[in-house]
Amino acid sequence: MGSIATSSKSLEVILKAPGVKNKEVNRLSNGKSIDFIQSFVSANQQVRDPFYVLDLGLVSSLMDQWNNSLPSIRPFYAVKCNHEPTLLASLAALGVGFDCASQAEMETVLALGVSADQIVFANPCKAEAHIKYAASVGVTLTTYDSLYEIEKMKNLHPKCALLIRIKAGDDGNARCPLGPKYGALPEEVTPLLQAAHAAGLPVVGVSFHVGSATTYSLAYRSAIAAAKEVFDTAMQLGMPRMRTLNIGGGFFAGPHFDEAAVTIKDALQLYFRNEPDLEVVSEPGRFFAETSFTLATCIIGKRVRGELREYWINDGLYGSMNCMLYDHATVTATPLACTSDPTNPKCNGLKTYPSTVFGPTCDALDTILTDYQLPDLQVNDWLVFPNMGAYTACAGSKFNGFDTSAIPTYLAYSDPSTGEEDN
Repeated sequence: MGSIATSSKSLEVILKAPGVKNKEVNRLSNGKSIDFIQSFVSANQQVRDPFYVLDLGLVSSLMDQWNNSLPSIRPFYAVKCNHEPTLLASLAALGVGFDCASQAEMETVLALGVSADQIVFANPCKAEAHIKYAASVGVTLTTYDSLYEIEKMKNLHPKCALLIRIKAGDDGNARCPLGPKYGALPEEVTPLLQAAHAAGLPVVGVSFHVGSATTYSLAYRSAIAAAKEVFDTAMQLGMPRMRTLNIGGGFFAGPHFDEAAVTIKDALQLYFRNEPDLEVVSEPGRFFAETSFTLATCIIGKRVRGELREYWINDGLYGSMNCMLYDHATVTATPLACTSDPTNPKCNGLKTYPSTVFGPTCDALDTILTDYQLPDLQVNDWLVFPNMGAYTACAGSKFNGFDTSAIPTYLAYSDPSTGEEDN
């Protein structure tokens, strides 16, 4: 009962938060976004454009899962993953900090009333204009992994503290490895520490990232061990004792998170047990965003070729489903025949056919599903896609005039006692 009470309390905090409390939030009576979508489109027959549903109850449950599994590690949400304003406001109300990579992301977070000291400018290679902006608003912690970045920080933001970003050695099991682009090599660490120290820039800790959506939890162990070596190197160089360890992201909801949490806690105890004042932070993105959003799309076209059914929907690879290209995501769809069969909108018991689902643009690349079993649907029926909160709308385009940024988000909340939502 304790976890349920905690989740209920977290949800209450979210619903009373600035940026949330004056918005319409619908209760999911049985904890399923798809039932809300069915009810919404049935009651609003004029609605044909795609839309998202954000389950704030699931956000609160994920926050409690984080606090239960990694209570000593403070999350700094990676804004790049999904910058939907209500999600950001909810996380801010729950005490989450923010990992920002640009001026625009810092502006978005600061506009919520978040103080600058709750932001990590976690981009190892920053535009000069963005550095100047960070200095002007009081963001005073950033990452670096090159000598050239030290020079920029010395000239443009000399009061900023630094985290040296090191390369995590085991990111090959991540959905999106980051090692090829960021992170100092072992032989580069000492020169980078010395250069920052000589420039008068305090290096207060170490940062790493094992890659986005990693399935190899032991990657955290080896990266934490490497970070401890950097802490020791700084002491040997006569630099002030480091105090911050940023273990990056790579988390996603489910059993892999529990496994990663155990590995991380064990590694911290093994390698940092003599660092009693250590502050450990992290940069989760998809952990909070991915499962919290459900996307509803309307069928705008159909073609039949024998047994094959071909459908066109009003979102696609140039829109929300860009995650299939850039985030290597696999999407699933659930039919809602609210228009063609309102007495059986979930198509229970109906024959299914091999189907292809296209996006709305004129590019043949814009193909979302092939050989996917669906019932015989009609134009103005719906396809619903769960787990669409990570690297989706935030990276969409306006190609062919289909504007991803115009897709609205409706707010709802599931009962925290039901745990993770079944879309």
